[in-house]
Amino acid sequence: MSDGLSKPTVMESIDEADGQQGQQSGKEQSQKASPRTLQHGWAAWWNGLTTGGGVYLFALLQILLFCMMIWYSGFGTIPTAQNAFDLLSYLLTPFEQFISDPGEDLTRVGSIAMLYFLLSLVSLGVLLIGTLIWYLVKTHPDPPFCLPEDRRQSVSRQPSFTYSEWTEDKNEDDFLDLDPVPETPVFDCVMDIKAETDPATLTVKSVGLQERRGSNVSLTLDMCTPGCSEQVFGYVMSPREQSAREYLQMASNILTAEELHKKALDPFILQTEFFEIPMNFVDPKEYDIPGLVRKNRYKTILPNPHSRVCLTSTDQDDPLSSYINANYIRGYGEEEKVYIATQGPIVNTVSDFWRMVWQERSPIIVMITNIEEMNEKCTEYWPEEQVTYEGIEITVDQVIQADDYRLRLITLKKGGEVRNLRHYWYTSWPDQKTPDQAPALLQLVREVEEAMPCAEENNAPVIVHCSAGIGRTGCFIATSICCKQLKYEGITDILRTTCQLRLDRGGMIQTCEQYQFVHHVMSLYEKQLSRAAEE
Repeated sequence: MSDGLSKPTVMESIDEADGQQGQQSGKEQSQKASPRTLQHGWAAWWNGLTTGGGVYLFALLQILLFCMMIWYSGFGTIPTAQNAFDLLSYLLTPFEQFISDPGEDLTRVGSIAMLYFLLSLVSLGVLLIGTLIWYLVKTHPDPPFCLPEDRRQSVSRQPSFTYSEWTEDKNEDDFLDLDPVPETPVFDCVMDIKAETDPATLTVKSVGLQERRGSNVSLTLDMCTPGCSEQVFGYVMSPREQSAREYLQMASNILTAEELHKKALDPFILQTEFFEIPMNFVDPKEYDIPGLVRKNRYKTILPNPHSRVCLTSTDQDDPLSSYINANYIRGYGEEEKVYIATQGPIVNTVSDFWRMVWQERSPIIVMITNIEEMNEKCTEYWPEEQVTYEGIEITVDQVIQADDYRLRLITLKKGGEVRNLRHYWYTSWPDQKTPDQAPALLQLVREVEEAMPCAEENNAPVIVHCSAGIGRTGCFIATSICCKQLKYEGITDILRTTCQLRLDRGGMIQTCEQYQFVHHVMSLYEKQLSRAAEE
């Protein structure tokens, strides 16, 4: 009985042992299979990533090719983008499911074969795009569409202030220090000046007329007749020159008192308006007079020929003897030769400067610069007591010190003729900035205007200069003109005045900060007029 019972028991034990051994072997097999399964998963993931990346890259190249074709066909930006997105959707639709679930077929094919296939497609796309670019470069040397002539000057920097900063912790008459940087000249006049047989005559001809305009016509101007504005025949201005001149002749923005106050507080509008005004500089490369560099303080700031002040020549053998870097400037109502804008004299031009003062019979000189501001800005061209230049005896009789300027009363003598001269030296314009306070400049403008009727030669031009003769000089003259307009008409047009100044001498009111300063000064002047009228 015991033998019968033990046999089944032994068999069950054997079965249990076999089961345990089978389970253990199954675990070992599963453990051995895990690395293979993991490797298989990584391979499938990598194949899917490679395939998806290749497809997207190929589609991107085709989209780029398609965009270029549409763009050069004349379509706009929005239609081009819409067509490109439609093409992208069309190309990627068959691959969406394939990329998201590559399946076992992709695994069996292998990543290398698929990668080679995709690379071949990418290479084809690059080849097509390169061919298209080469074709467009060879067949379209000019842009596919015409851009309007840009008449704005180059800008070295944007204004770094707002008008709200002017009113913080300041009185309404105060200003924030500004740091203008000279603008980069844009040369709208193309001229070449050479000496003719007569040294007193300068020849002005367009450069490269035959190459650029299909003509080799030369032209001659008598540059030594003071204020010569002789008509030029045969000269054809370029579209850029024509556009700039038309803008300077036509631009206008008349402001009432309310509009003036509002505009003076909007720097964005003033920036936009200022950068639209052509500078109207003369290209220094077009001047070809030997030794001319000795007569100019800055090689890029030259007098515009049509309004240039020409000295009476004292030496017929020296073409430079009639040259001075100065221009006649029109005044209120476009009255001719109300001002002369000139550079600050240098050592080589002090005698020329006094020759101009005597020749033009100017009763007033306004100097708006210091002798030195980091470097020399102007030579001290007046004597402590007495000096003689070119036969002109210059005597300083009296020096009057005001809050913001010095007034020198000077006597000029030549031969038996004696004249009186008032020299205003405005010293409150800080180095590399605009004035902190506007009333000082307005007071100087008022002093000069009141002194004019009392002068012996009250119809002679007032000479105004800073260092280059365009920045601070332009601000002073523009303020003087606009004050008269606001006083007599009740309106002002600073844009028109600036354009008028630049027609006479390029670059007048040199920076955007100076342009905003003039607007703020005029806004203050209008308030003064309103208060005076109420009283």
